[in-house]
This record gives sequence, structure tokens and C-alpha cells, in this order.
Amino acid sequence: MAGTSKSLLLIACCLTLVFSEVPSFQPNTSYQYYYTLDLFLAQFAQSAMPTTRLQIHATIDAFLLWKNKTQSEEQLIKLQVKDFAVYNGSTPGSKESMAINGEKRGCLEAPIIFHWRSGKVVGLYGTCEKDRQLLDITRGLVSLFQFQPLSGSHIEEDVSGRCQVTYNVSQDSINKTKDFGSCKNSPFGYKSDFKVLGISWNSTSRGYMSLNASVPQKVVSEESHNLSARLRSQLGVHITSRQELELISSEPGSPEIEGESIDMVLGQLQEKFHKIELMSYPRDRPGRNETLIKRYLETSKKKMNKLAFSKLSTVRYFRNAVNALRSATKRETLMLLQTASSDLALFFIDAAVAAQTPATLAALSDFLDFSKKKQTHLHEKFLYSAAFTPHPTVDLLNLVMGKLQAKISEPATMETGLIITGAIVAKLCRMGLCSDKDVEFAKATLLEGLNNAEDETEMKIFLLSLKNAQLPESIPILLQYAAERTGVVCSTALSALQGFPAEILSIEEIKDIMRQILNQTHRVYDKKSWLMAAETLLSTNISVEDVNSISAALEFMDNETSKLILSKLHHKLREQPQLMKTMKIPFKDMYIIDDWTTLKAGRSTVFSGRLSATNETVSTYGLDLLFTESGLLKRSISDITLYNDIHQLKAMQVSIEAQGLETLMGGEETENEDDSAMVGMSAALLGVQLRPVVFFNGYMDLVSKVFTSSSEPIKVVRGNILLVDYLQWLPLQSGLQAVVQHQAALGLEISSKIEVSIWDQESKTNINTKAGLVLDFMTEIDTSLFHVSLKAETHAETSVDLDSVMQLVGSPMQMCLELRHDDMPYRESYILTETFPASNTTRTVRKGRTSTLRGRDFPFHNANSEMCRTLKDAEDISSMLGQLQTEEPY
Repeated sequence: MAGTSKSLLLIACCLTLVFSEVPSFQPNTSYQYYYTLDLFLAQFAQSAMPTTRLQIHATIDAFLLWKNKTQSEEQLIKLQVKDFAVYNGSTPGSKESMAINGEKRGCLEAPIIFHWRSGKVVGLYGTCEKDRQLLDITRGLVSLFQFQPLSGSHIEEDVSGRCQVTYNVSQDSINKTKDFGSCKNSPFGYKSDFKVLGISWNSTSRGYMSLNASVPQKVVSEESHNLSARLRSQLGVHITSRQELELISSEPGSPEIEGESIDMVLGQLQEKFHKIELMSYPRDRPGRNETLIKRYLETSKKKMNKLAFSKLSTVRYFRNAVNALRSATKRETLMLLQTASSDLALFFIDAAVAAQTPATLAALSDFLDFSKKKQTHLHEKFLYSAAFTPHPTVDLLNLVMGKLQAKISEPATMETGLIITGAIVAKLCRMGLCSDKDVEFAKATLLEGLNNAEDETEMKIFLLSLKNAQLPESIPILLQYAAERTGVVCSTALSALQGFPAEILSIEEIKDIMRQILNQTHRVYDKKSWLMAAETLLSTNISVEDVNSISAALEFMDNETSKLILSKLHHKLREQPQLMKTMKIPFKDMYIIDDWTTLKAGRSTVFSGRLSATNETVSTYGLDLLFTESGLLKRSISDITLYNDIHQLKAMQVSIEAQGLETLMGGEETENEDDSAMVGMSAALLGVQLRPVVFFNGYMDLVSKVFTSSSEPIKVVRGNILLVDYLQWLPLQSGLQAVVQHQAALGLEISSKIEVSIWDQESKTNINTKAGLVLDFMTEIDTSLFHVSLKAETHAETSVDLDSVMQLVGSPMQMCLELRHDDMPYRESYILTETFPASNTTRTVRKGRTSTLRGRDFPFHNANSEMCRTLKDAEDISSMLGQLQTEEPY
């Protein structure tokens, strides 16, 4: 026992030695330090682009003003700043001293007092409160003295906010690491909902304090921030900031002031000191520029005579319109909407919704009257604009809900409104606003609407709204509708479930329902529901039991459906070989899966390939084809998906479904003979399910639309949206503040064209997607002494075509699919601006470069390539014969 006591005593003594150095100053001594701040900004991953380097130098006198008699580690320290200077070192090989306004210098060199307790700064007092920006530099200086001799992790408050820090303490030094991701500070700005398209942010912050007899000898704080756009990783900013405080001398100084409390000590001083918060706060953005807004509103309609949504000029103008409308009044916005032409009104609705200030939303509320039938196209535009907003507000949700509760002229508008309400709710929930009373009301409206729906069409709309909403509480309801219903209701419920992540779909309760549908345990389900149940299982972390359930169901499916499911299973297992180890399927069983996929009759298949890749993001395209037994296309699903390490986003998905077409071609319908011929389309854009459309329903409807259709392409989607809308502030350890803004504006025009030749007995379709994209990334550091702006912009424009050719004779019918994109020219520009108000000088550096991404064709599966060659050869022969017949005899 005695030995144990000695050991504990020895450990305690050692710990006392390690932690004995508490930062403090000795009485009657004045310490002089030399302070430097080095700030460096550069374009991320662009070493050849312009950079900026600024330095601040100063001399700091520090001395002990007061000490707690009962606790010597509690002190009041007075700092006096002298010889404050700013240097511009952006030009290589030069270092230029910049002028400082006399009033600013007086504020910077005013005395500061901070309350120090065991190395922790617990209070800050100053005499100059006029300039908040200069006050932040003071906060950054004082934050250098905050080093606690406590190993481990702690929560501290300083100029950056309330952050978690980790200390590593030795006898003569203290090392500190700050976790910037943990910092809590004042909210500011906004972030986009699309995580794949957001911002990557990596930060480090390290510092150390060396001590001699408890007196700080040298303090260094270094931080680094790398922010880049996930959509284009070369677009971003690199910020480094280094502070250093080094003791250069000490001499006899003023004696301590006696006092029992902090207030008593401060009351004895000649200057009047005010308490200052340690945390900094975001500064107000520049106010409304009435002249700029007025000029913009006057010239907007003159510049936009002919609107092409996908043109770069339009996309850039849209981005500028959004930023201008964020400063516009309700009256100005309403005037813009009321006096605009039809196309221009659509454009400004997109811009007003994207701005979504109280003024623009109020203007939209007055302008849009859902009871007016002539405004129907404007209502649809408003609703879809609201669905695609990257960070919707509760006010926007309330505006949509209010319009849906009033009189509506078109039932289709109500359907669209309900579907996109789910998308807005989903985004608000991901933003942490799911418990807001207005969001709760919207969720209840959707759930109650489904419960009260009486016919299948109404049920389908509410199920699609829940598909967009992705509410965890809706899963039991979706399972109930999938299990207890058949036909379109069952398949729509299954489609809504497929939107949830694989880890949720892998819950055994969900898998059990899917197996019940496949095995038809309680009722008979249609073949589409079979297929979608199998696809849902394949979206999970599949097990041997899942494979067995799918295999058993294949025996009762037609050849084409079986072929598609086997192709999907083979595709999943081949792309994720680790699943085989998890499932522990014997190697011999893999041959069975391979054989089934190869030998099973049918043309249905699934295919995917890579479109492009950056350091952060990969985009892929996919194709899912299901044919009828006679070779007609029954269902096609094409998609483009964006991935990064954590998230994924269905950028676009188009599903075209057909039924009963065999009767139109003179063949026999093999299933559901009572179903009339019908072709419909369901599309999702940026993760938002759109309202499905029906091209024709029945033979007479088809004939009517063929005779009334024009040769011009049908416009499916036209508009402009903000893919990314990001504005955040970054309080640096030095007291400087960086504001980072990233916007990605997209202009999109999707059109389709169908040609049917009775003479040639073939059909040709073309889906053309034209897109213009403007990305800009701006970083600003603004103080009363200098202003630095680093801006990068990338813009590109392209066109993508998906063509199909189908021969309507023979069995099976022959079809060729081709996907290609045209040349994509793009340009990058970089601008650096440095402004020094006191000397009235501005330095601007511009650089840029252009390039072209060559167009190319994207391959599908081998069978499609062979079919395309066959049809192409037949077309060439036919063309040659036609030329021979038209030539005159020699």
C-alpha cells in the first residue's frame, strides 16, 4: 500500500511539472512583442493564375495591469499597439507599404485589455468601437494569447466562434489544434441542397506557444482553407493565414493596480473601456444599389427580345437577374413581371423564385392567379421553378400551399403542385426544418390526401408527391399500398420506395413485402409490379435469400422480363464484386447466373457507361430496355447520374412506357388484351419527379395527334435554374473575414421529335438537350484597410442527342439507339482585385483561357451496335438504289 502511495505521489509530481507552466506575465514588467500577420489567397489548383499576399506588422507592448491575489493565474493584461503597417507583397520581388487613414490608425493603436485566466481569454475590453472590421483584427490579436495548459479536447470561444480544440502540453510549450468543422458561430448566407454539386471544404488550424518562466516567448498560429466546387474541382480558393508574436525585449514597467474586481480596476483607468465580445460576427453585405437596379429594369426587356434559355448570354443574364432581384422591391419585381412578354415572363418567374426574397415572393403572389386559365403556362413554370430551388424557404412553401388551396383553373396544375410540394418538403427537411409547423402542415396535407384519395389517378399523384418528399414516416404507408394494391397504384408505391437509400431498403420488413409480391403470397400481382418488386430488391444490399426469391419468380415471368431482371442482377454483381464475398454464393452458382443471362431468350437489357469525371465528381449514363415478346419496345429508362465519394444525384431520368402497341401493328396482344394502346412518359430532373404525361391513349387519340402534329420539335422543358447557390462567411483566426460565394446557373432546353414513315415502315425519334452552364466562384476579404476579391468563372455550352430508329416490319422488330454530344467549347476567366481606400489605389489582374471538348458518340451494348450497323447498311443500300432509279439513261 505504501508503494502504491509513493507511485501515485510520483505521478502527481510529474504531472505538476508538466502542467506547471501557466501562461502569465510578471508584475512591474513591460514586454515588447513584434507581431506579423501574413495572408495569402490563390485560385485553388491553379498555380499560374493571379494571387494576392498581404502582410500586417506591428509592435505590441504588454504588461500586467491587475492580478487576483488569491489566484495568480487570473490577470488583466493591457496591450498597446504601435507602428501598425500594411504591406502589399502580391507583386513578386516587391513589398509596398500601404497608407492608413489617420482615424483608422488611431482606432488600431488604441489600448486593449483582456481578462486572462489560466491561459484562457475570458473577457476583452477596448476604447474604440466605431469600426467593427478593425475590431476583428483586435480580436484576432488577442486570440493569440489563448493557450490553456490542459491536454486533451476542450471547447473554446475566440474570434472564430465556439470551437473544439485539442491541446498537447509539454513543460515549456503548448500546442493547439482547432477543428474548424466544429465551430459554432452566427448564421449567415445559405447552402445548396444538392450535396453532389456543393462545396468541398478542408481546413487546418495549428498553433503553439513557447514559454519561459510562464512568460510567452513566441506564439504562432497557422491556418489553411481549401474550398472548391464539386462540379469543377479546379474552381475554388486556397487561403492561408499565419500570425506570429515574438518577444523582443522586456523592461521595468508600471505597477499593478489594486482592486477586488475587474470593474473596480477598469473604473480607475483614465480611458473608458467597453466590454467586447470575443466572437466576430458576419458583416452586412453591400446595400441596395437603386441606380443599378433601375438601369437593369429599364434595359432588361430590350436585351431579351428573342429568348434562348440554353444560350450562355441568357444563362449569364439569368444569374445577374437573380442577384439584382435580391435587392429589388416588391413594386419593381411586380412591374417587371406585368410588363414582360410571354417568354420573358417565364424567364423572370425563374429568376424571382430563385431570388426568393420576401419582396419577390410577394410580387409573385400578386402576379399569379391560379384561377385564370390563360396563365396556366405561368403557373406550371412557377411550380417547377419552386421545385428546383437549391435552398427553398418556408415562405416559398407557404406561397405554393396557399395557391393550391385557392381556386385552380386546371386540374393538371393541382397535380403538378401536389407533386412538387413533396420536393420542397424534402429539401426543407434536409435543411433541418422538418419540425417547422408549416412544413408539418404540408406533410400532413400529403399524407391525408393519399388516405382520402378515392380513385387510382388521385392515389398516383399523392404517391408521387411522397416519392419526392422521401419522408421516413411514409415508408409504412408506401409498403401498405404496394402490398394491398395492384396495377398502377402498386407500381407507383414501389417506385416511391426505390428513391430511399439502400440501407433503408435493406430493412427486413421492406424485403419481406417485396418477396411477398414476387411470390404472390397473398394476392395476384401484375407483371409490372413483379418487375418493380424485383428491381427494389436489387436496390438493396442483396442476400442469398433475395436472389432465391428473384430466381423463383423468373419461372412465371415472360422471357423479356426475365432477361431484363437477370441482366440487372448480373450487372449489380459484376460491378460490385465485394457483394459476392458478403453473400457467400458458391463459385459454381455464378456460372448459373452467367448462363441464364447469356442463354435466356430475349433482347431486354440494362447498360451503363461513364460520361465524364473530375477529381470530385463522376457522371454516368444508363439505359434500361424492356421489350415485348414480339420485339416492340415496352419500357425504356435513360438516366444521367452524378456521384462523389458520399452522395449521388439523378441529374436526369426519362422513362417511356408503352402498352397495347401490338394491336396497332397487326399483331396479337399477349397480355392485358383489354388495355388500349397507350404511350406515356415520366421524367425526373435533379432528383425531382415531374408530373407524368401521356402522348396518346387509344387508336383514335393517336390518329388525331398524328394529323394535328407539326414537323417542328416539341418543347418538353425550357428554363433557367440555379444548380448551386452558396454564400458563407469564414471567420479567420487572424480576425479577418472571408466571404465565399459560388453560383452555378443552368439554362436548359429539351425538345423531342417523332417521325413515322408509312412508306418506309419505320419510326425515328430524337430527344435533343441543349444546355448552357455558367459557374462562378468568388472570395472576398474586406476590411477598412483593404479589400481583396478573387473571382473565377467557367462557362460552357453543348448539345446532346438521343436518337432511335425502329423498323416496324419483321419479327422481332429492329431498333437502333445512338447517344452523342456535340463539341463543347468552354472558357475560364480569373480576376484578382486589390483595393486600398486610404491611398485610393486599385490593382486588377485578369487571366483566361479557352478550350474545346470534342464531341463523341457514347456506346451502348454490343447488340445495339450491331443492329445500328445493320440498319445503317440497309439505309445506305436503299439510298443508293434510289439514286440509281432517278438517274437518266446514258
